[in-house]
Amino acid sequence: MSEKTIVHLLRHGEVHNPEGILYGRLPGYRLSENGVLMAQAVAKWFADRDVTALFSSPLERALETAAPMSEVFGLEVAVEERLIEAGNHFEGLTFGAGQGSLKHPRHWPFLINPIRPSWGEPYKKIAMRMRGAVIAAKNAARGHEAVCVSHQLPIWTLRRYAERRRMWHHPKRRQCELASVTSLAFEGDRLVEVSYHEPAAGLVKRPTVPGA
Repeated sequence: MSEKTIVHLLRHGEVHNPEGILYGRLPGYRLSENGVLMAQAVAKWFADRDVTALFSSPLERALETAAPMSEVFGLEVAVEERLIEAGNHFEGLTFGAGQGSLKHPRHWPFLINPIRPSWGEPYKKIAMRMRGAVIAAKNAARGHEAVCVSHQLPIWTLRRYAERRRMWHHPKRRQCELASVTSLAFEGDRLVEVSYHEPAAGLVKRPTVPGA
């Protein structure tokens, strides 16, 4: 029987973002106090698992989410650029009608093609870079478990790719809550199971903080 390896994709915790900005890849967006509690809750949830490798997106909120995990397992956090948030034309803006960016016609052409999508990094490109990061994590933790801290859209896009579903979708239908864990189980190099957990569900405020 082939050895089993599990790669866990962990979405970062809640971010301090009182202005409701779509922060994307912008620097300076850190976890809120509640987000820190989420990161701690997730690390506690993982404590009895066989985690031997820890990777993170280079963005502050992801690195802060990885920090308690690093302490629990005594692992250094390896920065993995391919785990970064998706690129987005609306980065740094508020989104919506009224006073949001949709009020301005100059932004409208970026909404013309939701299948690509026209407003940001193509879904296929997101899936391919995330796939590369998962393969690297699987190889690093072969026979054990790895944790990769990333962001909602990259994680959800990879899951849809792995499950052979179309990658374009409605954002409100993503099953990828703050501080949630999407786990990919492999036997050898073959993906055999995808599972989902919300270790910090009791700390999630709904609706989710804008921009997260």
